[in-house]
Amino acid sequence: MQYRQLGARGPRVSTIGFGAWAIGGMNWGPTDDAVSKRALHAALDQGVTFIDTADVYGFGHSEDLVAEVFEERGGKGDVIVATKAGNDFYNTSKDDDAGYGPIKSNASHDYIIHAAEQSLRRLKTDCLDILQLHSQPTEMLREDGAWEALALLKEQGKIRHAGWSVQSFKETESAELVEKHAGLLDVLQVRYNLLEREAERVLFPTAQKHGIGVIARIPILFGFLAGKFDRNSRFGEDDHRRMNLSPEKIDGYLRQLEALEPLYAAFPDQLKVQVSLRFCITHPAVQTAIPGAKTPEQVNQNSAASEFGPLPAELIPPLD
Repeated sequence: MQYRQLGARGPRVSTIGFGAWAIGGMNWGPTDDAVSKRALHAALDQGVTFIDTADVYGFGHSEDLVAEVFEERGGKGDVIVATKAGNDFYNTSKDDDAGYGPIKSNASHDYIIHAAEQSLRRLKTDCLDILQLHSQPTEMLREDGAWEALALLKEQGKIRHAGWSVQSFKETESAELVEKHAGLLDVLQVRYNLLEREAERVLFPTAQKHGIGVIARIPILFGFLAGKFDRNSRFGEDDHRRMNLSPEKIDGYLRQLEALEPLYAAFPDQLKVQVSLRFCITHPAVQTAIPGAKTPEQVNQNSAASEFGPLPAELIPPLD
């Protein structure tokens, strides 16, 4: 496993982390807590030192499982846990369910403070390593409340680092807010993979300019860039991929994927998932990628990408 400092002010983390959305038990089809915990243990045994979760993943269940694994191991050690706040599931009704359960975006000062307190309790700690605003609409974050909440939590010693998980497909327009809050932000989490590279244009240079660390999320595009799915793939009702990897979207992604076949073919001894993850940690702005995993086998495949390291620059496809 290889390690990098997460920006100029962030902690040192493994270049491949553990994305803990799927183990929350919602939105990813069936899960088994015992298997999920074995996956977490496998990640830590492989040298993974970065876990990304959120309060809304399983409505607290993902954070609970992370805390249970730490208890089973006798402590957290040098593992960094990043969590998030901003998808409010405490104050909702069934009318707020748009396919992910009853959730609504909330960027108010008091809500962010409340959510942080609940994450502190579930993670059984008195200080969160990283708290990220969770992909609220960019327009909502033009108000100061959420940012003031992060600053207050930092001042109170309840969070060590402040972050922002940027709304998907709003990477370029988000750079303006990064500039405004660069003195507060230590890390950004950004949707970034071989087929979705908008962040390279403006957001990554902005992060580098201010020494802000970058976490690449959705690095294997919900499993698509692991070579798992084709035009006949279908997902159950409790699986967000029925929307995010609909037959129409898969068809479009498959057309784009054809141009990447020479890249995958250059590494016949490596799995597609490993080449896809290597791409994400090749960009100099990115320090870690957080593929999701529900089983130890998936963890082991993901983790191996760190040892293979960045891709050769000459093999990186040009940005369209």
